[in-house]
Amino acid sequence: MRLLDPLPETDEPDGAIPGDTPLAEVEAAAVGANRLTIRFGAFRDGRGFSLASILRERGYGGELIAAGDLLPDQARHLKRSGFDAVRLNAGADPAEWRAMLAVIDTVYQPASDVAVPVWHRRAAVETLEQKAARLDARYRDADPETVLAAAHREFPGRIAQLSSFGAEAAVSLHLLAQVDPATPVLFLDTGQHFLQTLSYRDKLTARLGLTNVKIVLPDAAERAGEDPKNDMWRSDPDACCDLRKVRPLGRAAAAYDALITGRKRYQATTRERLAVFEVLDGQVRVNPLANLDADEVEARFDDHDLPAHPLADQATLRSVAGPAPARCGRARMPARAAGPAPTRWSAAFT
Repeated sequence: MRLLDPLPETDEPDGAIPGDTPLAEVEAAAVGANRLTIRFGAFRDGRGFSLASILRERGYGGELIAAGDLLPDQARHLKRSGFDAVRLNAGADPAEWRAMLAVIDTVYQPASDVAVPVWHRRAAVETLEQKAARLDARYRDADPETVLAAAHREFPGRIAQLSSFGAEAAVSLHLLAQVDPATPVLFLDTGQHFLQTLSYRDKLTARLGLTNVKIVLPDAAERAGEDPKNDMWRSDPDACCDLRKVRPLGRAAAAYDALITGRKRYQATTRERLAVFEVLDGQVRVNPLANLDADEVEARFDDHDLPAHPLADQATLRSVAGPAPARCGRARMPARAAGPAPTRWSAAFT
């Protein structure tokens, strides 16, 4: 841990966050910030330690600096809480701090020390299911923007969005573009899409400024061996789904801890209790649009002047996957009246 030179008494560390700042405001300030300074108003006030450890627990990887009324004896706990540096008040004795930090840097070994960093202890005992339950309890009634921002804080660099660029996809993708347009978007190209869907994908990607749309394809060798005539959907739609959807998406999604979907509670009776954070197949699913109803979805199209899918006014599949009347096991039906999907993956798309 580094010791930074004191600032003049009249100066305040740039962007310093008081230790009594509400956690939600601190989390908001941390988004995109490479450095945060937490100011301790009094050495007896431990809230700064809590803020630092929670930020680390939730994935903040930037530099954390402690500033304010601190004592050299607190150096070890500052380090255990996740601080990288200490900026002293004017008038503090740097020699005492340097002596304490030298001792800590010599003997502090988190791998063997029973007093491991506090955020490591908390993270180690929280299962994936517990984490999803904690997040859902906190954000279940939150607006989509808040849910998605929280998801990015909780799973930095390990989160992706699933999208078929279907009838309502523009709403969820517009939301994603506002939070982080570089987030990976997994688009499953089954080889059976309408040309209008592929054109819409490209148009929407450019319009929203999405920079990381990943095209997921079935394995060429598997497809050649199992469906050489591209007609498996006629005789065995479930096997077709497994070949063209389940397996390729399973491989692509394995690189992420959390997947964002466009599912909403109003879409089907089976989704009436849809959580905003849940665990499916060993991964967290984030459903930021769960709380929206059909009118609110339409309003977002209007408010943000989002382009409609060229086939949205026709009785086509929600996934707009292809011309067959029962492509991959789902019957042709209006875009916003589709029932439960036959596979775990088609349920995740918008």
